[in-house]
Amino acid sequence: MKRLSGKVVVITGAARGIGRAIALRLAGEGANVALVTRSSVDKLAEVAQTIEAANGQALTIQADVSGVDDAKRIISETTEKFGRIDILVNNAGITKDNLLVRLKERDWDDVINVNLKGTFNCLKAAARPMMRQRSGKIINITSVVGIMGNAGQVNYAASKAGIIGLTKSAAKELSAWNITVNAVAPGFVETDMTESLPEDAKNMMLQWIPLKRPGQPADVAGVVAFLCSEDADYITGQIVQVDGGMRM
Repeated sequence: MKRLSGKVVVITGAARGIGRAIALRLAGEGANVALVTRSSVDKLAEVAQTIEAANGQALTIQADVSGVDDAKRIISETTEKFGRIDILVNNAGITKDNLLVRLKERDWDDVINVNLKGTFNCLKAAARPMMRQRSGKIINITSVVGIMGNAGQVNYAASKAGIIGLTKSAAKELSAWNITVNAVAPGFVETDMTESLPEDAKNMMLQWIPLKRPGQPADVAGVVAFLCSEDADYITGQIVQVDGGMRM
């Protein structure tokens, strides 16, 4: 039997990159998946079609996680379709990089609202049904940037550092209901988001990585799959770095 057979998983930001890899991996492990995107509807449909072609079950939801009502709707549509929710993967995130003195207030607000507030909104919405069933697993995707900081990314780093604090606090609160909360902190992973970086910035990052190569979305998906499984039942409040040793 596949280790997530019959489990119901919500994955935000599931249309591409790390979110897409997580969706395909968890569906391959037997989970029924609710896939969420704000704007990449066509790409999300392709992910769902890939899952269904392999005899999996997928629900697609267009929603903005920064809105409380949308976050509630994600969970309600999932439970209406599949009857429950067992796992939440908070992956939705954006970047709007600039140097501190040039960063616009709107770019600060947008990144905090999607990355940090969006994670909080979905976590809170999912926590209620999980508490009623007295079980659940929540995995938040943060970043090594939230641990070490990065010039030109004060908004992104602050949002990802906030997710770490949110993860640890929620883990302590929800443990009484047998709900685990963990985070995964990718390093330099090849995605559409990192593809836009200048070549000199990419080369500089590779110099920081002992394994001397960028990560792949599948590297992150494998760790998330483990944290979703029964093998991780006794792990909570942890930040797992998937960074090739970038930040030892």
